[in-house]
Amino acid sequence: MAGRTVAVVGGGASGVLATKELLRGGDQVVLIEPDEPGGGLAYGTARPWHLLNSRAGAMSADPEDPGHFVRWANCSPEEFRPRAEFGRYLRDVFSGLKGVDLVQARATGLSERGVVLEGGREVRADEIVVATGNPAAAQPAARPDHPDYIPDPWRAGVLDAIPSDVPVLLVGAGLTAIDVVLTLTADGRRDAPITAVSRRGQLPLSHTAVPSPPAALPIDESLTLRDIVRFIRAEAEKAGDWRAVVDGLRPHLDRIWGSLSCDEQEQFLRHLARPWECHRHRMAPAVGTLIDALREEGRFEVRAGGIRSMTAPPAGGLLVELEAGVQWFGAVVNCAGPGRLPAAAGGFAGALLDAGHARVGPHGLGLDIDAKGRVIGADGRVRDNLWLIGPLRRGAQWETTAVPEIRSQAHALIDRRK
Repeated sequence: MAGRTVAVVGGGASGVLATKELLRGGDQVVLIEPDEPGGGLAYGTARPWHLLNSRAGAMSADPEDPGHFVRWANCSPEEFRPRAEFGRYLRDVFSGLKGVDLVQARATGLSERGVVLEGGREVRADEIVVATGNPAAAQPAARPDHPDYIPDPWRAGVLDAIPSDVPVLLVGAGLTAIDVVLTLTADGRRDAPITAVSRRGQLPLSHTAVPSPPAALPIDESLTLRDIVRFIRAEAEKAGDWRAVVDGLRPHLDRIWGSLSCDEQEQFLRHLARPWECHRHRMAPAVGTLIDALREEGRFEVRAGGIRSMTAPPAGGLLVELEAGVQWFGAVVNCAGPGRLPAAAGGFAGALLDAGHARVGPHGLGLDIDAKGRVIGADGRVRDNLWLIGPLRRGAQWETTAVPEIRSQAHALIDRRK
């Protein structure tokens, strides 16, 4: 059904890609975003040393033109380009769209006629697409209310304010922690060490400089979780490069996830999710080389375990009780991944939950949706005019945070009414 007015809430990568595809399908689109479209958390706050974690050849905004970003950036498909550059690309894509109405305001909820904005104004729409990105970051149980604890490393200026001569603790050892390490060491003047602590003490692994083609995997998606793990290990041993197997699994992941029982999904989340993330979401080769050098020099270390307590001594900083004992840090930076809903829902998604327009999805990883991507309300009914794309599909789906999958979700909006 073309020609309907669709409000897209969120102007990061998900929102820009959704807007582009809806316009292609003949809809009238209102994009609601308080900031400049195309930035978002991933690309709007990136510094020059933050690189994409995928090769340029995978990052086109156009599902019908895989080389679009490569030509725009005038680069090789195998390169890992700066994230800030990709943000400029998304802004350029958005600026070239014809007929979109940009409303630079914050969406606070839904009304019978559309979307409610901060201050009470309404945007009328026949349908709404929720494209608000990741949930808020998880916070450690021992989180203190103290200026030397930084709950959000992406807030402007907070990392620059950390003195270079105090030791820093990072809570989490994923890609956010890597970004923070790059920022804290970018000027070469940091004298004190950086420590990252996480339950397993595992960092993301690295891409190879030259990519291997994804393996063609004859996988039976009806297997149990235990059998799937055995199959993957056997295929990785045969292939000689586990990266080819991990990348070859990508088209199957949502079907595999959906075939697992709820108990198997919980087992995966408890025992296998972190090792999988380390293999699946990898560092650019240049970043991996730099991180290795920092570790060899003793400027960056990674520890396994948790944080038992954090207390504030009168002289400043924080005393942190780790499994190895109590240590003083001049700053503690939260680098944990997305938190669980409803607590981490935040802003617009939280408003949907509070009003019953949505319900928490499987395992608290996102919002609940049907097979088409329509939001399911607290009453268990599908909201026929409320769609969801991007990271908040996690739980109902598994592979839903990277540009290729979000691009496919956005493209599917063209045929959403069929």
